[in-house]
Amino acid sequence: MTPEQILDYCLSSLAGTVLVESWGEKGIFYNPGWMLKRGVYVLTVKEKDGDNDRASHLNREDAFRVNLGVRKATFQTLFGKVPVRPAAGGVVEMDYDFTAFDTIIPHPVYAWMGWISVLNPSDKTFEQLKPLIQDAYEFSAEKFKERMKDKVAIREGSGALRV
Repeated sequence: MTPEQILDYCLSSLAGTVLVESWGEKGIFYNPGWMLKRGVYVLTVKEKDGDNDRASHLNREDAFRVNLGVRKATFQTLFGKVPVRPAAGGVVEMDYDFTAFDTIIPHPVYAWMGWISVLNPSDKTFEQLKPLIQDAYEFSAEKFKERMKDKVAIREGSGALRV
């Protein structure tokens, strides 16, 4: 699998998603009709190390990492307890090789938020990842709806204050 194939799969299979490129990564966001400025993360593909994210050694030739935010219950089913948030620039305290290719693992930095990852997934591993992508997509859609409710409430509140 290539990053482009993974991103294309998401855009063609997940209604209401858009591609946003920023911070040196490509992200799939749930944002039907571009109702929010960015939308809600579903999945990212990161192809290089960042200042606070070097645990996967993405600066290796042809290395990339797919990251997705699943529900914490899904995370716990896969990996057990959700770890505590690491210090800035740190890595979660979990016994995983964050440099290993083709293995679904906790995200080295954002596992505390329920994020998972896989470096350079094979076709077989990507098939295993698809239900997890669906979970991340549905979770993103739920968060999007909540943000839209909040946005409407703020607008209605603003209107009520006008004299």
